[in-house]
Amino acid sequence: MSEIPAIELRKINKSFGPVHANKDIDLVVKKGSIHGIIGENGAGKSTLMSILYGFYHADDGDIIIKGKKVTIADSKAAIGMGIGMVHQHFMLVDNFSVLENVVLGAEDSALLAGGLSRARTELKRLEEEYELRVDPEALIQDLPVGLQQRVEILKALYRSAEVLILDEPTGVLTPAEADHLFKILDVLKNQGKTVLLITHKLREIMAVTDTVSVMRRGEMVATRETGNTSMEELAELMVGRSVLLRVDKEPAQPEAPVMEVENLTVTDSRGVQVVKDVSLSVRAGEIVGIAGVSGNGQSELLETLSGIRRATSGTLKIHGESIDLGTSTLDAADMRKKNMGHVPEDRHRMGLINSFTEYENSILGYHRDPAYSRGLLMDLAAIKKNAVAEIEKYDIRPPNPMLKTANFSGGNQQKIVLAREIERDPEVLLIGQPTRGVDIGAIEFIHRRIVELRDAGKGILLVSVELDEIRALSDRVLVMFDGKIVGERGSNADEGELGLLMAGVEDNRMTAEGGVQ
Repeated sequence: MSEIPAIELRKINKSFGPVHANKDIDLVVKKGSIHGIIGENGAGKSTLMSILYGFYHADDGDIIIKGKKVTIADSKAAIGMGIGMVHQHFMLVDNFSVLENVVLGAEDSALLAGGLSRARTELKRLEEEYELRVDPEALIQDLPVGLQQRVEILKALYRSAEVLILDEPTGVLTPAEADHLFKILDVLKNQGKTVLLITHKLREIMAVTDTVSVMRRGEMVATRETGNTSMEELAELMVGRSVLLRVDKEPAQPEAPVMEVENLTVTDSRGVQVVKDVSLSVRAGEIVGIAGVSGNGQSELLETLSGIRRATSGTLKIHGESIDLGTSTLDAADMRKKNMGHVPEDRHRMGLINSFTEYENSILGYHRDPAYSRGLLMDLAAIKKNAVAEIEKYDIRPPNPMLKTANFSGGNQQKIVLAREIERDPEVLLIGQPTRGVDIGAIEFIHRRIVELRDAGKGILLVSVELDEIRALSDRVLVMFDGKIVGERGSNADEGELGLLMAGVEDNRMTAEGGVQ
């Protein structure tokens, strides 16, 4: 007699208006296994897990837990049935201690009958059993993100979770922290827990899961034993066509610097230095990547160089012109006039106006260019013609310039921003998180366009929290930690070395002048 599955979903359907997010989904998850769920944006992964965790209710279909059909009214009911979830964005109170966060929401538990001391004892047991050690008295705001994630897992285990759902768990981790997380997941599996892992990183799926299910356009298209599949097959199942998983590029042929930054310091609104005495250069015909865990000054660096944020001090030299950023009043429009393009990290907050049409967004920031004007009025015919050309060149779907930008997927929204900036033929392009939230097929396209821009002799400064992306695209890699450049490596940068630098381990190869020995 075969073992009863930990979770079984049968013919799950869920629609949001005309959008059929889940279509007759069947899923069987073995007890004591790590089961991956992958798919492009909009494939229905998060909707399916939200149904399992009680955020949404299925329109029809059955949920079976340990062989029994159940109704999950809300998240509290899911927790009561032994299902826990670690969200991509942690649900922790920053100024509470680890212990207070773990017991928060479980105050009526029998464990608290004896006060926090009893809860502390239980927490210590969980830490030792599952190798999740963290100081119970530490404040969340004082912990690195890797330890904060452990607290989220401890929260679920404290509530007796037998099934743990993790949503994109490595997005904010260094490689070393991600490796440690995988060891923790292995310990959980060996202790009989069941893990559901949602991720877009195929390498992680191959490294840590026992089984992987692939979703495409709301349907479950395949389930594979991980040992019997490959990244190439999974990518093709996700997209419905063959996908090139590597970045195909020739060695760079860099020329003279097109942008030089010297001693840049940036202070935020709280009076905290977020960029500390940073110097760097970008040459024509090269991609300079900046690696680092999110929150170490990369965002502020790009915003300052693009004219969005004011610097405290420092110098920018672009096209031979030297600008004192500490006293300059140049803004983003001025930087565009200096032939600098900018693809912002947050396309929704800085790159697009979602209530505008695609054609309106296609010239955002460039709307005063003579090509789009007829005297005092805008030349709508010229703007729409430009939008149609960019849609065709960048394979933006659906190919409708009149559609509101909010109705495009994340990957196609990113293509709208990239097309707008690249087609202005900038000499310097600043790119923040080029493929954040982007489907694997669109990632392939975006990477190819960035390399083509480099090969056309442009200088590119690239920021990404995806270390694989930095290593694949960059001709030189700089690492930022705590607002400073802490190391530099070449195009063959070693993942382990970069990971240590990202964690703040001192780079012994840096000379006193800040170069590489």
